[in-house]
Amino acid sequence: MKLMISLGIFIIGSLGGYLGSLLDGGSTLLGTWSLVLGTLGSFAGIWVGYKIAQNYDL
Repeated sequence: MKLMISLGIFIIGSLGGYLGSLLDGGSTLLGTWSLVLGTLGSFAGIWVGYKIAQNYDL
């Protein structure tokens, strides 16, 4: 279960941060949207990883 949650945080949080940096005009250094979407993506990654682990009994 820990592995799936960690992967969810890493993958979905990274995608959120990347999309946020695109909204900030490419500013990857402490862009507001990057931080906000990265945080939201990490929380979504926790939920997705938990649900995947729960469905596959991991």
